[in-house]
Amino acid sequence: MAQAATRTARDRAVHRYGPRLAHSAQAGDRAGGIPGWLDERRRSGTFEVRRIPFGEMVKWRIDPDTGNLVHDSGRFFSIEGLTVRADSGTTWSQPIINQPETGVLGILVKEIDGVLRFLMQAKMEPGNIGLFQLGPTVQATRSNYTGVHRGRPTPYIEYFVGERRGEVLTDVLQSEQGDSFLRKRNRNMVVEITEDIEVRDDYRWLTLGEIHQLLAVDNLVNMDARTVLSSLPFPPGDEDAAPHSDTEILSWLTGIKTRHEREVVTSPLARIEDWRRTPAEIARSDGRHLRVLAVSVQAGNREVTNWTQPLLAAQRQGIAAFIVRRTAGEPQVLVQGLTQAGTFDVAEMAPTVQCVTDGWHDLPEKPPYLDYVLAVPDDRVHYSALLSEEGGRFYRRDNRYLVVEADETLGGDPPDAYRWLGFSQLKRFTGYSNHVDVEARTLIACLQSLWGKEPLWARG
Repeated sequence: MAQAATRTARDRAVHRYGPRLAHSAQAGDRAGGIPGWLDERRRSGTFEVRRIPFGEMVKWRIDPDTGNLVHDSGRFFSIEGLTVRADSGTTWSQPIINQPETGVLGILVKEIDGVLRFLMQAKMEPGNIGLFQLGPTVQATRSNYTGVHRGRPTPYIEYFVGERRGEVLTDVLQSEQGDSFLRKRNRNMVVEITEDIEVRDDYRWLTLGEIHQLLAVDNLVNMDARTVLSSLPFPPGDEDAAPHSDTEILSWLTGIKTRHEREVVTSPLARIEDWRRTPAEIARSDGRHLRVLAVSVQAGNREVTNWTQPLLAAQRQGIAAFIVRRTAGEPQVLVQGLTQAGTFDVAEMAPTVQCVTDGWHDLPEKPPYLDYVLAVPDDRVHYSALLSEEGGRFYRRDNRYLVVEADETLGGDPPDAYRWLGFSQLKRFTGYSNHVDVEARTLIACLQSLWGKEPLWARG
């Protein structure tokens, strides 16, 4: 019943905003100036990130009883141990970010000169490649926007959590990386305003077309912007392009959840097996998975200008890819039902190939379709870029994101853990919480940026 109501509301939003978003997607010629603007913002203040030993962290400490990394306030987040017992009998332990509070990721939109424009931020995060990337209007944890850090107020937050809202286009709780966060969710919002507002130095109005151009640039549009963009009520597609009904897809995903139940228990970080601890790093003995480190940060434009914190760093670059196939109206997308240790509800729809924790080299067992994605000829690659993960929790972690087209060798029914969805159908599922994982939402934003372009999208 709730999902039916969500779909009806989304259909109304698509009808109201679809043509305006399509117009914005074709407009704008200022994208070329954004990399230089981000460089200028970086030069405008004192910004430095350096690695430090855990013992030099301020207001963070290693709990003497558990070995967990915790903040003195008891807020923000902690890094704890996690023990996972899968129904297959496999057991493993790992560090996990435990951040039970819900943050806000929000973009303001406004019609200016007849075109919808998005207020985007030059966002500094300590783990960002290049320090500054293009982020949403608001990107804030609850601890930040409620002032736990006693810093400056979060700009524009009142449009997303107060009474000064305009018209809400999207508002949905979405998950973050299931390999690194324990049941973490953020509120993803897009709000249209009509009033004039002050545009601060770290903000720019951009059309959707300009943002789409920037999505093709390595490590420029950050993860938080990408997940919000994926939820936009884009123009309606061809309902006949979906080979399965929404009900059939929900039943398939529910079946995966019930077949792959697992026991997930937090445990002291000091006692997780197969991990070694040094004064400056916690890492697996075999060099796999993510490692834990600490940094000291100077950031003149942030609410707090100096701080220290722990981060997770990837050992290898990963890959996330959609395989798509053409239809008469819009692409179909091959997704998998993927279980991860920290996923809120056991499994979510994920990219066709998602090798983002240990990369794709030297895997003990190759996942389906990995060989196809790695060997696909250039003329079947419709999107390829290195994109960073969330720089507030990950240290210089990026993955190769790909959209590739199927060929005749991929005919026939996919394995049971995979299903073909119409693109518009997959977009609808981004309107529900805990259905589409963050890597898939990034690829939805990337595929959306190709909208209307031949040969992938047919023109009716």
